Amino acid sequence: MRRSTFVYFLLFLAALGAYYIISNREEPADIEITLEPEEVILYLFNASDGIPTGIRIESEAGGIVEVARNATNAWVLKLPLEASADQGLSEAAASQVTTMRILDTLPDVNLEVVGLNVPEYTLTIQFSDVERIVQIGVITPTGSGYYVLAPNGDVVIVSVSAVDAVLNLLTNPPYLETPTPSATPSQTPTATETFTPLPPSTETGTGTPATATPQP
Repeated sequence: MRRSTFVYFLLFLAALGAYYIISNREEPADIEITLEPEEVILYLFNASDGIPTGIRIESEAGGIVEVARNATNAWVLKLPLEASADQGLSEAAASQVTTMRILDTLPDVNLEVVGLNVPEYTLTIQFSDVERIVQIGVITPTGSGYYVLAPNGDVVIVSVSAVDAVLNLLTNPPYLETPTPSATPSQTPTATETFTPLPPSTETGTGTPATATPQP
């Protein structure tokens, strides 16, 4: 056999073997890949509203506190009295407002059951161009969140820690300095009249003579 013929024969065998392998190769099994849906994080206030410029909290018991940014963008206390505000505490509360995460939404819930027919707290947040009001009810049975009536009318559950961080302004207003009670006008004490007893007057004249006892 000529050498060239032998080479062609080997090439033919190699091609035939490759064809056989390809023809009998098992098709790979279809693997179904299930992609987990990304968790959608919802917040009580929309990021499009911007940053808070005012926070007002009113409790059902009658307490109230309000802080707001002034013309120089500094926080000031407006209620329960007008005073300079602690910038760090006020800014921390404002930051917390923007991160109040919704844990769950409850459709068709009875407002009385979740304490929203007479809310425990009313939270009013002023942004640059809009005002948002939410009402806060009771704590959930698990103790993990508050029932909240969101600005869009939905009843949602918001983390206890997030809500309490804002409600803390009500119990601890962010005074720059602890206010001292205003002094009441002092009353001039009434002078006590002192009476000095006069010495007994000495009567002139002879006193009554003593009666002698007769001797036996």
